[in-house]
Amino acid sequence: MYDRQTDTLWHQIWATPAFGPLAGSGIKLKRLPVTLTTWKAWYTRHPDTKVMAFNTGFTRDYRVGAAYREYFDSPDTMFPVWRRSDLLPTKSWVFTLLIDGRPKAYPLPSIEKQRIINDTLAGQNLVVIHDNGGHGARAYERRQHRFALTAKDTTTEILDEEGRKWRVAEDALLSPGVEKLARLPGHMAFWFGWFSFYPQTEVFGR
Repeated sequence: MYDRQTDTLWHQIWATPAFGPLAGSGIKLKRLPVTLTTWKAWYTRHPDTKVMAFNTGFTRDYRVGAAYREYFDSPDTMFPVWRRSDLLPTKSWVFTLLIDGRPKAYPLPSIEKQRIINDTLAGQNLVVIHDNGGHGARAYERRQHRFALTAKDTTTEILDEEGRKWRVAEDALLSPGVEKLARLPGHMAFWFGWFSFYPQTEVFGR
């Protein structure tokens, strides 16, 4: 990606300037949580959502799959990748976290199977929760708690070790009382991309 102010190219995963006027400046963008989900799952959680119209006035086609459908459907990359790992298929989807410089990847099939993963990374207890849309996840602090699914088998509400229900909100896990567990900055990535930038990454379940 590039910024329009300086035309600097940026590493999307490192969040640092790659080429251009800001390269070597030491600037690093703050990591934010990103949600990859379906419209149905998002609208169920947020029925007041505003939607960008397809008729934007620009020539870019924003319809689903218009830009990269063939690329997503192919196992190949569109450019050479010199640093690879055969631990997972090249374009496997992984949910990624970076805490205190420690990277970790959670393969999407593992998240889909377990739905809730109580884990620890860089000494921080966390929970990874499958998105109801089926193609992503959210991560939150969990402190001393251990979470599980409710009887409804949904990931919009989860249970702690005492059977109390917590609401899964965009910015935090919310308890029936006053406790609030912050969301952690994580996002989905292709395995080859994440490994290229973080070859020392841990992989959940491996």
